[in-house]
Amino acid sequence: MDDSTQRGYLLIADISGYTSFVAETQLEHSKEILSELLELMLRHLTGLMTLSKLEGDAVFVIAPDSKIPRGETVLELIESTYAAFRDRQETIRRRTTCECSACTALPMLDLKFIVHCGDYAVQNVSGIHELVGSDVNLVHRLLKNRVGQKTGWKAYALLTESAMARINLPTAQFHEQVESYEHLGSAKTYSMDLRARYNERVENRRSLVTPEEADLTLVHEFSAPPPVVWGWLNDPQKRTQWMTGRLWSAGARPGGRTGAGARNHCAHGKELLVETILDWRPFEYVTTEQEVKNTLMTETVRLEATADGRGTRVTDLIQIRMRFPRWIKRALTRLMVQSAGKYKTDDQYARLARLIADANP
Repeated sequence: MDDSTQRGYLLIADISGYTSFVAETQLEHSKEILSELLELMLRHLTGLMTLSKLEGDAVFVIAPDSKIPRGETVLELIESTYAAFRDRQETIRRRTTCECSACTALPMLDLKFIVHCGDYAVQNVSGIHELVGSDVNLVHRLLKNRVGQKTGWKAYALLTESAMARINLPTAQFHEQVESYEHLGSAKTYSMDLRARYNERVENRRSLVTPEEADLTLVHEFSAPPPVVWGWLNDPQKRTQWMTGRLWSAGARPGGRTGAGARNHCAHGKELLVETILDWRPFEYVTTEQEVKNTLMTETVRLEATADGRGTRVTDLIQIRMRFPRWIKRALTRLMVQSAGKYKTDDQYARLARLIADANP
């Protein structure tokens, strides 16, 4: 770890209810459950950020500014980690018939995230590396806040003013308040209810092109974890770098966030392609719809971590709407999609693989 002063994201994911859960349950089972949940959190967060320290019931991770140029990715990382946490809770509950206090009390656990953007340095004492600095102190002090008292939320993401400025999203949909700490002063914070976001995710209808429905399937592997590859596939500025001859830009963003209903624009000479997002599950899959030469195309791009956890397998499932027999549709789709410079060709995916490898040596 670099011992020079750096600036970037400082994020703590903290399991709420941990102290009472351990105190009121059988230690053997509570230890197993908490270990499983912490390992899950680690897998999700360290795909994009670097582990600084495990702190009992919390995971502390960091990332320099340069590693996450698209700030919204941080919120997507939080939301996807929380969704995985809640899903795993339900899986543990369903798979066990144990009626011990630990297993029955599992629903009392929840998750909160504290995010700050500031300066940090690494202090090395007897081979032990610790992050130091006022911003490091602040992100930890913010674990003790009044968001729950003011809102009644049990699971939330709290972001400081500097983190919100870096993420660069409208603040209207966030709960705003000020926290004050001795020696550190006041900190304006912006919070969102993660349970509400999770419920939206569960309730929203999924829109997917299945392998059986696809007229064309493209499969490629990349040498970086899903959160990194996700950014290259969906950030308009990054897409321009590897999709030859195309200039991508962000269009409408309902509510200020990328998600279902958002649009992207792609200029190719005098041609303007409008892409509409139908389903948006960060780091898992995205489904879009676009019109190519008066033909409506629906595409689902799925991401899956490779067996070693270091890479990503991307499956691109494309379907076109034409009143033709299936074999004709498939031939036309391949011709239309992989014609020179038209869309995602094997050459473009090869260029993407090189860019990802260069950015993540």
